[in-house]
Amino acid sequence: MTADRPVTGILLMIGFCVLAPLGDALAKVLGETIPLGQLVLTRFAAQALLLLPIVWWVGGTLWISGRLFRLTLFRAVLHIIGIGAMFSALRFLPLADALAIAFVMPFFSLLLGKYVLDEEVGIRRLSACCVGFIGTLLVIQPSFAAVGAPALLPLVVAVSFSLFMLVTRHIAKEMDPISLQATSGVIASVILLLIFIAAPGDSVEALKVVAPERGEWILLLLVGTIGTLAHLLMTWSLRFAPSATVAPMQYLEIPFATLIGWLIFKDLPNGLAALGIIITMAAGLYIIFRERALATP
Repeated sequence: MTADRPVTGILLMIGFCVLAPLGDALAKVLGETIPLGQLVLTRFAAQALLLLPIVWWVGGTLWISGRLFRLTLFRAVLHIIGIGAMFSALRFLPLADALAIAFVMPFFSLLLGKYVLDEEVGIRRLSACCVGFIGTLLVIQPSFAAVGAPALLPLVVAVSFSLFMLVTRHIAKEMDPISLQATSGVIASVILLLIFIAAPGDSVEALKVVAPERGEWILLLLVGTIGTLAHLLMTWSLRFAPSATVAPMQYLEIPFATLIGWLIFKDLPNGLAALGIIITMAAGLYIIFRERALATP
C-alpha cells in the first residue's frame, strides 16, 4: 500500500490536464477522416503496444487475480465508452465546450468518493461543485441549440469517467500503474476487435475501416502516445491522493483546452458558454484553495 501524498497527486493530475486536451485535439483533427471505431481501436492498441515492452523490461507482469481482472475489465469498458463518447462529441463541438460540459465529472466523482469510498468531503466542496454544475448547464444550452443531441455526449463522458476514476482509485494501490495501463490497453483492444468481427460488414458507419495516409498514421500514433501518458499520470495521481482531492483539479483542463482549441481550430466559446466556463473555473479554483486550507495545520 502507498501512503497518501496529496501534493504529488495534484501535480500528476495537472500533467494529465495538459496532455489530455492535446490528445483530444488531435483526435478531433483525425475525426474528419478516420471512422470512430478505428480511431478508438488505434488509441488503445497504441497504448498496449507502447506499454507491454516496458512491463517486460522492468520485470512486471500482466498476471492479476480474478478480482483485479474483473475490476480492470470493467475499467476498460468504461474507458472505451468515455473515449468513444468524447471523440464523437468532438466531431460536433469545439474542444473547450465539449470538455466544459463533461465537467460535471468532478461533481460525480466527489459524490462517489463520499458515498462509495467513504472519503471525507465537506459541504463547501460539494457546494462549489454544484455551482460548477450550474456553469456546465450554461455551456450546454448554446451547444444544444447549435447541434442538438450530440451536445449531451460529454455527459456520457462525465458519468463513465467518474466511475472510471472510482474503479482506478480502488485498484491503483494494488497494481503497478504501467501494468494496469498495459493490461487495460490489451483488454480494450480485444473487446474492440471482437466488436469489429461481430459487426455485419460496413453496415455501421462508425465501424468502417479506411487506409490512413502517412500524416494520419503519425497523428494516430501521437493520439495513442499522448493518451497513454496522460492516463498514466492520472493513475499515478490516484495512487497518491484520494479522488476527492485530485478530481477537482481536472477543472484546469478547461483553460488548456481553450488555448489548444484556439491555436489549432481558431475556436473560442461564445458569450453564454464563456460565462459558464468562468463559473465552472471559479468553482474549481475555490475547491483548490479549500484543499490547501484543509492541508495547512
